[in-house]
Amino acid sequence: MANKEEKAKAIEDLSEIISGCSIGILTDYRGLTNAQMTALRRQLGKSGVKYLVVKNTMARFAAERVGMAELAGSFEGPVAIAFGYGEITEPPKALLGYIDSEKSILSVKAGFLTDRLLSAADVKTLSKLPAREVLLAQVMGGMQSPIMGLLNCLNAPIRGIIYGLQARIQQLEAE
Repeated sequence: MANKEEKAKAIEDLSEIISGCSIGILTDYRGLTNAQMTALRRQLGKSGVKYLVVKNTMARFAAERVGMAELAGSFEGPVAIAFGYGEITEPPKALLGYIDSEKSILSVKAGFLTDRLLSAADVKTLSKLPAREVLLAQVMGGMQSPIMGLLNCLNAPIRGIIYGLQARIQQLEAE
């Protein structure tokens, strides 16, 4: 009986983790040694990412419990999930950065945001996006550019008059 209670508690805990994270990335960790897993967890921990090996059956139940039934089909073979709680681009950058830097055989299977399932290609795309602050700065710069153009056009006649007056003043001073 305690075994059923432990499994129910594990499913409940995993459900809370899945529903509480901003992004999750499912990986196939087959072939990694314990030392490599430890190094990966440390690397991801620096970015605030939690990396857990999950049991597929329990993960399916947890995914269905939080309303992500389409995610349940991704739990095949050895699966570990990287959970991110802040910026959604940080976990993919950290995970794929580790894979590239260590030439790891770790592979991304899928991912999820709070409202949708991600493919491995989507996760890779997220890893290449700039941080939120950079994107906001780019948007603001894009919005500011036409306004500055309009301001320059409106100031051009006044600037022309000022330059003409300054030239006339210099001409009169030279006489």
